[in-house]
Amino acid sequence: MSSQQDKFERLNERNVEAELGGGQDRIDRQHAAGRKTARERIAILIDPGTFVELDKFVVHRSHNFGMEESHFPGDGVVTGYGKIDGRLVYTFAQDFTVFGGSMSRSNADKIMKIMDLAMKMGAPLIGLNDSGGARIQEGIESLAGYADIFYRNVMASGVIPQISAILGPCAGGAVYSPAITDFIVMVKDTSYMFVTGPDVVKAVTHEDVTKEELGGASTHHSVSGVAHLTADSEEHALLMIRELIGYLPSNNLEEPHAIEFKDDIHREDKSLDTLIPDDPNKAYDMKELISTIADDHSFFEIQPAFAPNMLIGFARLAGRSVGIVANQPASLAGVLDINSSVKSARFVRFCDAFNIPLVTIVDVPGFLPGTSQEYGGIIRHGAKLLYAYAEATVPKITLITRKAYGGAYDVMSSKHIGGDVNFAYPTAEIAVMGAEGAVKIIHREKMNEEELAQKIEDYREKFSNPYKAAELGYIDEIIIPSQTRFKLIQALEMTSNKHKSNPLKKHGNIPL
Repeated sequence: MSSQQDKFERLNERNVEAELGGGQDRIDRQHAAGRKTARERIAILIDPGTFVELDKFVVHRSHNFGMEESHFPGDGVVTGYGKIDGRLVYTFAQDFTVFGGSMSRSNADKIMKIMDLAMKMGAPLIGLNDSGGARIQEGIESLAGYADIFYRNVMASGVIPQISAILGPCAGGAVYSPAITDFIVMVKDTSYMFVTGPDVVKAVTHEDVTKEELGGASTHHSVSGVAHLTADSEEHALLMIRELIGYLPSNNLEEPHAIEFKDDIHREDKSLDTLIPDDPNKAYDMKELISTIADDHSFFEIQPAFAPNMLIGFARLAGRSVGIVANQPASLAGVLDINSSVKSARFVRFCDAFNIPLVTIVDVPGFLPGTSQEYGGIIRHGAKLLYAYAEATVPKITLITRKAYGGAYDVMSSKHIGGDVNFAYPTAEIAVMGAEGAVKIIHREKMNEEELAQKIEDYREKFSNPYKAAELGYIDEIIIPSQTRFKLIQALEMTSNKHKSNPLKKHGNIPL
């Protein structure tokens, strides 16, 4: 019978074997491809000394196609829990050095265990994806594993934050787990996502396309909107996730994570008083306003390259996380279109699910006209944003800086769909449409240029200002721009104990 010391040494040997994954040769190939190993990634993501690995010695149970001759402890995925800035998180990292990180039944069971624990304990789940897809040798068992994970993703949605990092290939059915999660982070040049790869695309549609063009980070960042964040390297991606987690609560029963702050809540910036141009057709950068009012001038933008006419992201005001939704006049005049509506609607629903107050900054001339928008379903997609705002029960603070025209005024968290505190600058124009267009509809008779100019000026005097809305109680307060930071902080403090419940129902039928 072996001694106790022998057993300890055997455990150590097995630990070392498991931590080598597919072996040094495959680790070297992973590094040569510019990618880190699963454990190296976890070491960057998780606070040092806090990661606890589970199921380290699990192996697959397949006996087909000679698989019984090949076993690696861990079976291609590293799972466990640890801390980010001292807060509990759960994570799994697919190990490409073992069977290409492919999904086996055992592999899926490990991920499912972590997901179940995350739900029970109310902590975020972070998936580090780097997989060749389903393990073909296991057939239906692999597919069943994927579906079991998808089901848990859906059940966890709105209960715990779910974040996916794509750090290599993610193809076929594998893409749908990240797609259900709240945020997807990709890495330039080394990660890609697609349902069908370039070879299948060529065979079916005869299109020649590279992996990068079809599903690379740049494509999903700017064209499809699938990726929420794009990183320059894997380390950058993992550090972005750490930063993102800092803005979020651990689950839907908690308030957002608050931090100590030193930035003066009374801080005023006179540059805001001249930020809005006198010419209503002249652009300005809404990011300047957001970064000026935020704690430490910090704005964590989400999906910056997709639908840039709408800005979404996180900031802190007096140490508390807020979700920012803002029209961007510097892109398409800040107009609402299909992509910007969908982008912001999902963000609004995320913030509402996790008790993050919404600050909406409005400068919107309306919805984008044209056949491509109408044929693409702007009515349906625009309604998503309207639905999201009306459904949201978190504190909703709205600021109109300049244009708030037509139905777009209603949609952008107006008082009528539940805005709690609605501010406007003196430069705000709240009307059905711009003065010139309105006058040409109201006064159809022929007028000389002088008469037309006078009618336009009359319309502006009556409607292209915030005072009519303020007289009706639709605007609570007209504020000086330099005081924006303190006014928003006051409003957030006042609404911090807000409690509102929507009518009891299984769920609504959002116009998907």
